[in-house]
Amino acid sequence: MVRVARPGGRIVMGNWIPDDPTMPAQILRLAAEYGPPPPPGLVSPSLWGTGQAVVERFGQAGIPAGAIATRPAVFDFHLDRPPSSLTDIFVSSFGPIMRVFEALGPGPRADALRARMDALLEQENLAQDGTTHIRARYLMVTVTVTDAP
Repeated sequence: MVRVARPGGRIVMGNWIPDDPTMPAQILRLAAEYGPPPPPGLVSPSLWGTGQAVVERFGQAGIPAGAIATRPAVFDFHLDRPPSSLTDIFVSSFGPIMRVFEALGPGPRADALRARMDALLEQENLAQDGTTHIRARYLMVTVTVTDAP
């Protein structure tokens, strides 16, 4: 990202926070529980959700810590459908979950994972009218590119 940003440009990211009690981190923990182990040497992409890792990674690209700002923020998932519809969206559109279900294939483990996701989303749902409203924390990252990479 730094390589393709011009000096004075900004890189802005929103990253799910690992080990957060809100829904995205819990969904990713379920994916890790049911999915195949990561390849050897893979550095977890979820580390982009920690301020320390963000500063370290951008520091390796020549960005000084003072040019990096992180803060927790909140995203609200809203659907005019029940929480199980959000499970369907994750299964069909969210890469980490898609890969787990592809690896599992049809069967009892996939059914168990879907049931656990449905239960989690129902538990996290703030709406009481059959729709979905789930609050989730993420790490907002803003990086000012200081010099030509």
